[in-house]
Order: sequence, then C-alpha cells, then structure tokens
Amino acid sequence: MHKNTVRRFCSYLLILTSLALGWPSPAVAKEEALKMGVFPRRNFTTTIKMFTPLANHLSRKLGRKVLLETEKDFQSFWNKVQSGYYDIVHYNQYHYIRTRKKPGYRVIAKNEEFGLSTIAGSIVIRTDSHIKQIKDLFGKKIVFGGSKKAMQSYIIATYLLRRGGLKAGDYTETFAINPPNAVLATYFHQAAAAGVGDKVILMSVVSRNVNTKKLAYLARGQQLAHLPWAVSTRLPRKQRNRIRTVLTTLKKTREGKKILRAARLTNIVTAKDKEYDPHRRIIKIVTGEQY
Repeated sequence: MHKNTVRRFCSYLLILTSLALGWPSPAVAKEEALKMGVFPRRNFTTTIKMFTPLANHLSRKLGRKVLLETEKDFQSFWNKVQSGYYDIVHYNQYHYIRTRKKPGYRVIAKNEEFGLSTIAGSIVIRTDSHIKQIKDLFGKKIVFGGSKKAMQSYIIATYLLRRGGLKAGDYTETFAINPPNAVLATYFHQAAAAGVGDKVILMSVVSRNVNTKKLAYLARGQQLAHLPWAVSTRLPRKQRNRIRTVLTTLKKTREGKKILRAARLTNIVTAKDKEYDPHRRIIKIVTGEQY
C-alpha cells in the first residue's frame, strides 16, 4: 500500500476512534482555541494572574478553549496585535483605533475601574517638586508609561503638554516599561513628571509601594471612554455577540464578581465605536494620523 494512503487511513482511523471514545480531535481542538491578548499595562506575571480566571470563564461559557497571552513590553504586544494574531484583545484606545480596519477588530466592551467607565490622561508630579504649571517642565525629564503608542500615558499626556505651551524638544522624553513604573520613577526622583492614565496612582502596585499623598496631578485631561475589549472580524457575528454578553454580564453573578475582582475591575460594560471619536481627534492633533 502507498505510504500516503497508509497515513490517510491511520488519520481517519484515529478520528473515528476519538469520536467513538469521546476524545476531542487534536485538529478540531487546535482550530477551536481562541487567543485572548491582554496588553502589558502591568508586569507579565501580574497580568496573567489577574486575567486567568476570566479566560477560564470564557472557555466554559463559549465551549471553546480560550488561551490567555500577554507580552513583557508594549512593542512585542503591538506586533502581535498588528498582525491580527489575537481573536479577543484587551488593549488601549489607540491600539483599537489603528486596528479597526486592518487587520480588523470591533470594540464590544470597555473597562469600569473604581466605579468609572472613563479614564483620562494625566501628568503626575511630586508635591514637593516646586513645579506649578506645565511650562515649569521646560528642560526637565518626563517619563511616559509604555511607549509612543500608549494612549493615556503618551498621546494624551503629550496633548496636555502641547496645550500647556510646551513643544517637542522643550523637555526630555524617556519611557518606563509600563505606567506604574513611570509613576514610581517620578516618586523616586528619576524624572520630574510622569505621563500616565489618571487611575494609575490608585493601582495597588503603586499605593502599596509609595506614599501617594506625595504625588499630585499637574494636569489632567478630559474623562473619555475606558480601555476597550475587541474581537477579530474573523469571528462570526454570533460568536462576537456571545463574547460581549459573557463579558458584560459578569457583575450579575457571584462567580462573575469574583472574576472582576481578580482582574481589578468593578465591571466590564458595553462599548461602541463612536465613543472613541474624541480619541481620534486627539490622535490627529498629536501625531497627525487620521482614522
């Protein structure tokens, strides 16, 4: 018998045996697994610990394995997002806006943290720094959380600096691996100010390690739609809607509330694309990019 024929026969026999015994076919299991990416707003270990209960819950509710993934830095995460690697993704507003058309993602939900489904970019300083206004940062070092693709920590923070009278080159830009580290760097006098989301100084990773009473907002932007959850347009519409339902009904059950607490969220609520139009306007002002 020809070798290829033998291989096909063996594969067919394995599938029949698997079905008869109730085993999942390896090919089917691989096809059905969904990849869920969560951006590295916090460090790798913390992110995996926080969102593993949610990934497991989605697996049970969808009847499909959901594989949780993150990266150690923003650029590595962005590379995967840009390639359309993830089926379900939690990222920042700039990431979503850039990837809506290509590779194709649709927003389905957004975070609620500390009881609010909005978040603002901000400039944080030490209260003893003698910096009273944006122009006092002229010639100083400012540390931004993440990268130039960070919506609150860089794009909106830069918008606040421009609005306060500073232009590119008036200060030194440097970057921390994530927003909490940017705040910590400012607290420990490694920079004059930090560009971060306004909820960062409330995070336990910051409040447990420093006296946040010694930190203050020098500038704070408008409250805008919170960090989005999106799904790939590769998924059927019915599947996308199901994922939205699972995420946005977590608060209705005891198990769901426990999952939200693990993720340090007070809720996940429905979101629509038009809620991110204000972000699009700020992106155009700061970067010149139009979406």
